[in-house]
Amino acid sequence: MINYEEHAELVKKAQLGDKESLKRLAEAARIHLRAYVFRLTLQEDLTQDIVQESILEMFKVFDKLKKTEKFWAWLNGIAFNKVRSHYGRQWRHKTSSLSEIDCNVAAKNSQSALADVINNELKQIVIKSMQELAPRHRAVLTMRCYEGLAYSEIAELMECTEFGAQSLFYRSKKALAKKLSRHGLGKGYLLAALVLFGKVTATTEAAAAEVSVTAATIKVGTAAALAAIATSKTAIVSLASAGVIAGGTVAMKPETAKLDQRSQESRAQTSLTAPRRNEATKGTEQCWYFFPEGVGKPLMIRLLKSAASGEHSYCQYLQNQHANYFCDKNTVYMNNFRMYSPDLSVTRLPTDGENLSRFISRVEGRQADVEHVSGRGKGLLVVSKRSGNHGDRIWRIDRHLNVLEEEYFQFDWSGSAKIVDNRDAMHKRGWTYFRIAGRINGVQVLGTGRMPFVYATSKQSSPWLKLQLADGSRIVDSGAGAYVFDRSGEAVARYEAGSFFKGLGRPWMGLHTIDTVRRDAAEQQVTFETGNISSSGKAEVALTCEQVKLVYTIDMETDVIEKITFTTSTGGKGELRFSYLQNIDNLGNEFTLPRQRSYRRPQHDPPGMQWLVNLTTNRW
Repeated sequence: MINYEEHAELVKKAQLGDKESLKRLAEAARIHLRAYVFRLTLQEDLTQDIVQESILEMFKVFDKLKKTEKFWAWLNGIAFNKVRSHYGRQWRHKTSSLSEIDCNVAAKNSQSALADVINNELKQIVIKSMQELAPRHRAVLTMRCYEGLAYSEIAELMECTEFGAQSLFYRSKKALAKKLSRHGLGKGYLLAALVLFGKVTATTEAAAAEVSVTAATIKVGTAAALAAIATSKTAIVSLASAGVIAGGTVAMKPETAKLDQRSQESRAQTSLTAPRRNEATKGTEQCWYFFPEGVGKPLMIRLLKSAASGEHSYCQYLQNQHANYFCDKNTVYMNNFRMYSPDLSVTRLPTDGENLSRFISRVEGRQADVEHVSGRGKGLLVVSKRSGNHGDRIWRIDRHLNVLEEEYFQFDWSGSAKIVDNRDAMHKRGWTYFRIAGRINGVQVLGTGRMPFVYATSKQSSPWLKLQLADGSRIVDSGAGAYVFDRSGEAVARYEAGSFFKGLGRPWMGLHTIDTVRRDAAEQQVTFETGNISSSGKAEVALTCEQVKLVYTIDMETDVIEKITFTTSTGGKGELRFSYLQNIDNLGNEFTLPRQRSYRRPQHDPPGMQWLVNLTTNRW
């Protein structure tokens, strides 16, 4: 353990020409740099070379050190630059090759007493995972966890901003957690793995006993992010000796246990009575819109609020790839539904096209209060500000493909915040199956489908839909495309995938169902009327499209369509009812994914929500 006061005196004496002080300082530097550099390189020979070169460099420029209390940070900087110079292009683009590193080198340098306690299988997993990290990720973990550097100090060494250092540390932790997971250790073992790595790379048994990485050191958030992984399944390696790491303070058990208990504290459904985004505020709001796949694709929203003074800013709403969060004081609610306007006006986006925006304004009788942004491509981030009663004004436009992995986009709630998980079973799962049943013009309609609720589940549990009409014709929509089949099974119409989800709820896209339906209508210049929310939490939206009137009943709490009724000017009528499965165990073949086949029939222009009208008239 470094005695900073003692070594500060040694530095002063050495600079005055005291050779004995310089000798003692060089020996202390050698011991300190050995552990520091080895954690960066994980290569014994390279570590020895860099340590010697760093000490020689220290001798050469020793007289240039102005602040003796900064000696260790200064020395670390010398070694760090030599490590970075060695890796060169690998520093940013490559990970260390396992063929170049002896996986047992750390084990050889660990103390025998420690090795007797720590299970060798666990130790090898941790060492291998650290080896597989990019050098700069390993470096920032070392500086933060074992050197105890502040982000400002890391930023200086890494030649970036403090903000950038925080983001890099977060990405490094995520990368290590991913490596550990691939080798069988769940995310709950991250902290324990960092402690273990610090101990097995220590130069002495005494130094190993001093290693302690606290949760506060690696903390990147907070209740919201941890809750996002609280229900995830983790694969745990069964290790006989993986109880407690000797000399450390971390129990070897998943971090999720405590969170599960906290999230179970309250199951009261408070979401519909919780405040939503205000139309006017005395302070300032910042709304962050992120489009990972580009405009018109899934959307993540983060809403920050601050007092009129500009101080005490905090994230009130977060709709990211995992869940929907709402923060009220020191309590974070996880809700089924996406944010919507309290007056039920249509949610506007800064990327809305002129035609769409103009039509919504005409229907609602008021202009959009958000500034327009023209943007294309993946990773678009738009940040707008709203002050007082003034509308949103664009403050920042950026393009960043990794925003979802950045701590600053995720949350800033207190780590002591209480979590109240209001989600039902299907929203906790992130997706579900649904059934459709009804009759249109006397013809029975039956269907099934799958619906993801959040972006994180939309790839593996992608949306699909199958409708079967009594006359034998079918409608199918999946990743391969959207098709209409006649009673003989021949494809009579082909559209792009997702076409038959237009006019339906698509919560994984980032907006509440009531907004999705109305915006789908506005895209095709279909007028709509919105009713108030009933005492049962339902709202109605009526659309008039050609000679067909569609009335949607939307459950605002679960954020899904409950039913659609059809009436036509010629007396036709119908109804489709939707039911969503909370429990998906022991299901038969009813919910089998549609066969992924391609058909030669030319693709038609996307029908939009017009397909629902076609369903009543049988025109394809």
